[in-house]
Amino acid sequence: MIQPISITSIASISAIGSSQNEIWENYLLNNHFLSEKEVNGMPVFVGQLSEENQQKITELRKSDAKYRSLDDAVLFAIFVSREAVKSSNWESESNFGVNFGSSRGATTLFEKYHKEFLETQKSSTLSSPTTTLGNISSWVSHDLQTFGPEISHSITCSTALHSLLNGVAWINSGMSNKFLVGGSEAALTDFTIAQMQALKVYAKQNSSLNSNCHSELVEEFPCKSFDLNKKQNTMVLGEGASAICLEKGIVENSLATISGIGFATEVLQHNTSISTDAKCFQKSMKMALGETALDEIDAIVMHAPGTIKGDQSEVNAIQKVFGEKTPFLTTNKWKIGHTFGSSGMLSLELGLLMLQYQQVIEVPFAVKQIHPKKIKNILINAVGFGGNAVSVLLTKS
Repeated sequence: MIQPISITSIASISAIGSSQNEIWENYLLNNHFLSEKEVNGMPVFVGQLSEENQQKITELRKSDAKYRSLDDAVLFAIFVSREAVKSSNWESESNFGVNFGSSRGATTLFEKYHKEFLETQKSSTLSSPTTTLGNISSWVSHDLQTFGPEISHSITCSTALHSLLNGVAWINSGMSNKFLVGGSEAALTDFTIAQMQALKVYAKQNSSLNSNCHSELVEEFPCKSFDLNKKQNTMVLGEGASAICLEKGIVENSLATISGIGFATEVLQHNTSISTDAKCFQKSMKMALGETALDEIDAIVMHAPGTIKGDQSEVNAIQKVFGEKTPFLTTNKWKIGHTFGSSGMLSLELGLLMLQYQQVIEVPFAVKQIHPKKIKNILINAVGFGGNAVSVLLTKS
């Protein structure tokens, strides 16, 4: 059992927007926010920031001479951390902890500096300090002028929710009463996308022509996350970041409480494999549920990356755990792409919004489901390479 921990604010930036009102309004739309970008001379689908939000990051970069040499992954993290802390009224605090993670880290700068090295056999002075993993949390802490612990880590696509786990652990230990946790990803680079294409998981331009979905809208969607009838993988890489503020106990301005956490790994058959019934998810969900009755869970925001095996294995795991009491299922990757290390927190944001507005968000091309009459408990799932699954149970305050 964990002691009650409140989420007092959340902030994000992604293809779907950067303000909570804008993000919710865009979730209510049936269209996606993916676009095309030229990568290695070929057009590919990506979930990139809007021009307006790109400008916000540009302004942040120009606001401080020290920030001009930072990777977008770091700037994304600074941007959402400022917004989250402001919303929680932590401006005067100086002792909260920071745990920010990323799957790929400073991808743009790393590729840039490595290319320069291959061409000149020399390395830039800033190549090391601007590409280290700890670069993210340390700059967030610097920007916020906090004196609490600062932690960075990378656990592939479950990174952001592992940040949450760590924040919960620090608060439960009594070593901290407040923690800022999140994930950031800015990996829409040639090499990163080429890696995903090499794994044969990336969406192709004609992916919409190879599906037996139940909607006439199907041809409009490059990523078929939670389409269990797709004939090929349709993962689309996105960029973005999200941060939440955690506080000990149930506080007055709580958006929701974390009433359960779960985590698990499984024995791998391959570097990127997951079992057909995602045993890691079964374990993490059961751990997060604890003594909560199955029929008390109103919805699950799935990881569902848009791959054939990834989507199906998670659904299989959910059915193994819940049986006939399977809650409403949804995901956001068809809208914004798979944002790797920040994806779990962006899924959690969707869960918080559904709790706040008491409305579930459908995947328009998925099989129709019965909507819950009320929404009190939502389970959030994330998993990364290596079978590192995390489940978080959110309860309406």
